[in-house]
Amino acid sequence: MTRDQGKIAVLGASGQLGRALLRQLGGAGVALARPEADLANMPAVLAALERLAPSAVINAAAYTQVDRAESDKEAAWQINALAPGELAAWARLKRVPLVHFSTDYVFSDGPESTAAAKSRIETDPTAPINVYGQSKLEGDTRVAAVGGNFLIFRTSWVYDATGKNFLNTVIRLATEKTELRIVNDQNGAPTFAKDLAEGTLKALTLALAMPGFPSGVYHLTNAGETSWHGFAQAIVQQARALRFPLTIAEVQPIPSSAYPTPAPRPKNSRLSNAKFKSMFGFELRDWEAALRDCMQERKGQ
Repeated sequence: MTRDQGKIAVLGASGQLGRALLRQLGGAGVALARPEADLANMPAVLAALERLAPSAVINAAAYTQVDRAESDKEAAWQINALAPGELAAWARLKRVPLVHFSTDYVFSDGPESTAAAKSRIETDPTAPINVYGQSKLEGDTRVAAVGGNFLIFRTSWVYDATGKNFLNTVIRLATEKTELRIVNDQNGAPTFAKDLAEGTLKALTLALAMPGFPSGVYHLTNAGETSWHGFAQAIVQQARALRFPLTIAEVQPIPSSAYPTPAPRPKNSRLSNAKFKSMFGFELRDWEAALRDCMQERKGQ
């Protein structure tokens, strides 16, 4: 089968990042969604890729239910750890590039993970503190071990104007309650799915034009940083400016200890984008500017 250089297969096409990628790709993108692209059924996924014969594969699919993963380890491991390795092996065999997405949760929550700690770089030690992070790290490891042409983009706090995410949860609660209590000791960069998709595709295009494909792990988030509390405050402020029908009066900061979850979260989710910028020559815009655009999109729905 002759490969159509204009077709890029996107796995996880129904998720917020998958949707953003397909919007950017237009006719060049081909959606692989369940059941055709169920990473729990890799023979079916690989068969679908064989039929499509894409010029590149972007894996935006993952088991992302962080708390449920603690009791559903087998499913999380299959989708986040084992499947990416099989995708990488197929992509190397077919000599096509693979783009895979990872997470800030691969890092630990030790003494170096306080709110005042520095941004993580790609070579920092990894020691995930929950099953989700462990499974994602294993996926990174397996993709890198296979080799070939691959880009692993670690990102954080992804959201868009639709679907189930932090932004839409805050907006919903802010129209129902007078007070929200949000943790203020976990810090990172909210990342707009649209910006992440644009950056991914631009980087892939640049990588394919380079004399040697720059395979490796890169951090890719919107610029800047905040806490979950700061993110929630910004959402409410912009919602109020856009005249959303809010009932909220206060967004109260609380420590993580006041909001226990089945899966612990790292306090330092800051990811340095310096390696990405050095390699590809650009970076994503500040998270607050991205949020403003997303909120305008949300208002227009």
